Amino acid sequence: MASLPAEPLTEEQYLHIERQAETKSEFHDGQMFAMAGGSPNHALLANRMGALLDRQAPPECRTFNADLRVKIEAAGLYMYADCSVVCGELEYSGDRTIQSFQEYLLVHPDRQRVERYSRQDDGSWLLRDYAGGTAMIGCLNVGIVLAELYASAPSVS
Repeated sequence: MASLPAEPLTEEQYLHIERQAETKSEFHDGQMFAMAGGSPNHALLANRMGALLDRQAPPECRTFNADLRVKIEAAGLYMYADCSVVCGELEYSGDRTIQSFQEYLLVHPDRQRVERYSRQDDGSWLLRDYAGGTAMIGCLNVGIVLAELYASAPSVS
């Protein structure tokens, strides 16, 4: 079994390793974490969410899949979101980054449930839990109907 490095990695070390790797890894708090594969429902829901967001997002916004690495400056985090929406121009800081990160959704692959986290003015995060109905995405002014999102995931109740 491989051992953890004695010293945390710097962002530059992570990016150097990541650019040469054949598989994706995320970075948080000086540590690299290999990305695990997802279930069929996870893949279906990620694809469906991207399609629903792309259809509803304002014209100045573009929807990206999990190939876009996102840097969250305040958290020192690099991640590959299953789906992301960027409004306006992409911002670069040696790599792709979004300093104005406002909201994110966690879509459960095994049951109809979406958690929405939105950044508040004081920097804290507010959780809104949806187990049905429409999950609203405030910064885009769009809603995702959970029945429509989960219609393509047959093993979800």
